[in-house]
Amino acid sequence: MTKTRPAVCIHWFRRDLRLEDNHGLFRALSEHGEVLPLFIFDTDILDKLEDRHDRRVDFIHRALSGLQDQLVKYGSTLLVEHGRPIEVWKRLLDRFEVKAVTVNHDHEPYANARDKAVGALLASHGVPFRTFKDISIFERGEVVKDDGGPYTVYTPYMRKWRSLFTPALAEAFPSGGHADRFHRTKPLSMPALEQLGFAPTDLQVPPTQVSQDLLRHYERTRDVPAIEGTSRMSVHLRFGTVSVRDLVRRSFSVSPKYLNELIWREFYMQVLWHHPHAVERSIKPGYDRIAWRRDEHDLRLWSQGRTGYPLVDAGMRELNATGLMHNRVRMVVASFLTKHLLIDWRWGGSVFAARLLDFELSSNNGGWQWASGSGCDAAPYFRVFNPALQQQKFDPQLKYVKRWVPEVGSANYVQPMVVHEMARQRALKAYAEALREGSRRTEAHPQLFN
Repeated sequence: MTKTRPAVCIHWFRRDLRLEDNHGLFRALSEHGEVLPLFIFDTDILDKLEDRHDRRVDFIHRALSGLQDQLVKYGSTLLVEHGRPIEVWKRLLDRFEVKAVTVNHDHEPYANARDKAVGALLASHGVPFRTFKDISIFERGEVVKDDGGPYTVYTPYMRKWRSLFTPALAEAFPSGGHADRFHRTKPLSMPALEQLGFAPTDLQVPPTQVSQDLLRHYERTRDVPAIEGTSRMSVHLRFGTVSVRDLVRRSFSVSPKYLNELIWREFYMQVLWHHPHAVERSIKPGYDRIAWRRDEHDLRLWSQGRTGYPLVDAGMRELNATGLMHNRVRMVVASFLTKHLLIDWRWGGSVFAARLLDFELSSNNGGWQWASGSGCDAAPYFRVFNPALQQQKFDPQLKYVKRWVPEVGSANYVQPMVVHEMARQRALKAYAEALREGSRRTEAHPQLFN
């Protein structure tokens, strides 16, 4: 006797690990019903992680445990799979009569390729693959110049974003109001971290709520690393444990500066969408001719927080200890590596990619290219942050520095790797030579650089 396969619509969680205000989940519940929630621990991603104590995997695992607790209360369950997505979906199509699949968009190159392959597989079985916008207010080509071209400078992008925005775009999708339409079944077990090849970590999860008081004072407090003057929402936005629509609604009239930071996030998303080559190459091609110093010893000292520049070292030690780093300090740290040490921004980006709890490819790539001068709306190459002056301005009492570099000021603290002015002049020379060479090539072969 042939066993009947359960007929379900599957919502595939990826970067939207919440039940409330989830666009794709709302569509599944309201338009299909009998929704089985799914998450796949993607081995194409996990196998590339070197640290078995990766805080991001721990964060995801904890978020999924929270989802499972909620779903069990609704008489449903979360199905958690482990493997290559395309292989997992082949098994699911044998196991269930899949009526439709809903997901929320992801803009990163790997995700685009993954979804194209899965979509083709589902289409071959006659299964609709429906995708929705959820991780941003605007995406891809929705905010463009009047001529249809993508923006490469933030301020005009921000102004266009604001001109196109209407409150309706930030309204919540009441997915929680359709909880009775989840697939009814006994709870399924979820693999432990150890079964996935990982181990529990010292992860400290930032709160999921931002106070209105913090938003009101955000413009004044955001650059002071010694206080909790930032929202620490970046990790929640990365994995979708909070809704960007909620943050936009709450900040729109209270904190224009905070809203602008959310718009920066979307600016970098559209940059990566229109320029996927930016993952490996500079947005401004001339910067790929810089004679970077391929000094792994200096990279290691920087990554360990042993440069002899207290603010830089404090930032790297905060990153190593927590998986996070204050945004102002991120700029100083990145500038130091690319300008003072003249080490390729891609090397620094890889270190951040391996350690940042809130790692977002578009923001990480955009931030590093900004610091090095090679990207969209980047700091000019001749702007070289002086770490000592940055420290005097943003941490004059060394409260932040001493939290992470307690030996500063003592004989136990390392001597500076480089002298600021020497390093600055070296960087200016290297950048200028690369850009002059690029200019000569453009004049000789203009068709190559159009």
